[in-house]
Amino acid sequence: MIGLRRALRIFLPIAAAYAAIARLATRLLGGPSSVGDVVIGPLHNDTTLDPSGAARSVQSVDLRMPTAALAAIWTPMHLERLARTYWRFLSRCTLGLVRVEYTETERFVVLGGRPLTLLAFGRPEYAMNEREGVVRWNIERGVLVARRGIEADGHLEIFVRRTPTDDPARTDLHIEIEVANYYPRIASALTQWAYAATQSRIHVLVTYGFLRSLAALDLAESKVGSLVNITDVPSPTGPAPSERAAGAGRLAA
Repeated sequence: MIGLRRALRIFLPIAAAYAAIARLATRLLGGPSSVGDVVIGPLHNDTTLDPSGAARSVQSVDLRMPTAALAAIWTPMHLERLARTYWRFLSRCTLGLVRVEYTETERFVVLGGRPLTLLAFGRPEYAMNEREGVVRWNIERGVLVARRGIEADGHLEIFVRRTPTDDPARTDLHIEIEVANYYPRIASALTQWAYAATQSRIHVLVTYGFLRSLAALDLAESKVGSLVNITDVPSPTGPAPSERAAGAGRLAA
């Protein structure tokens, strides 16, 4: 018990200092800016943790860009490349420590390499039409997943929607990243505050960085490359993540 108290006396001030730094970094990353012809609007974060311990986190941004440039990449093939770009960014921002390994049926987010699997996902599911696109991976298991969250219908989703503006030469691209029905092990093993101060803030920072990076329109080549035409995928159904009912218990991040 004495050892635990000493550990907490060390951990809590460090976590509090990190939380303050992360909060400042999030505000700096969340401001509007531009990259070339693309205007980046303010970034938004909505993160909650319900009484059962399930986390839901949605980050979003609006990019105003040339209509022709967006039309050229509005295909299932580029939606697949967008999915790959997310994993590439995750690896780059962690200097290669975290990377993604592929099989026919699963995606593994690993620290260094397997067997240390942080998160395991099912194969991605795609949907797209002329206005919206969706990529979703179901969360299956991993070191960062609490026991009750294993194959509990949790998911990671990228949602995109294009909307015309008053200027025919410019179009708004709305992008959302959602993690839903995810049961973090750190919240289960320690406290919800520990999750909010550490893992949740890291996720928001990484996602903000990814959303801003998309203004460069530098999409990675897909590892699979199975989608070509819009007829290859079904049309999206249901609202955007931010338009769905959010869980209770706001979690500042």
